[in-house]
Amino acid sequence: MLMLTCPCCGVTGEETEFTNGGEAHLKRYGPGTSDLDFEAYLFLRDNPKGVHFERWRHTYGCGKWFHVARCTMTLEIFGTYEAHVTTPPQEILAKIKSRRPDWIARIPGGGSE
Repeated sequence: MLMLTCPCCGVTGEETEFTNGGEAHLKRYGPGTSDLDFEAYLFLRDNPKGVHFERWRHTYGCGKWFHVARCTMTLEIFGTYEAHVTTPPQEILAKIKSRRPDWIARIPGGGSE
């Protein structure tokens, strides 16, 4: 069971209190973009074995969206941060690097670090 802390209201709860919203930091395309870009936005998602950045909503709490950095193999949570942040905070990236020294940051929409 995942234990998540909402960065908006500070409440820690089981994953059943939250709703997963899929991959975080996706570039959203508007009118005038190519069909290929729009298709990629709608259907192509990363499904990594390892560190993943996800969107979550505090459904049975404050109702706000936020991002979570977690490992899909071990379910380890590296940190949470507010949804308006466009790239993961440096302290979370440093925490991931300290626990996974060989990890290379691939942030959707943000490239590599």
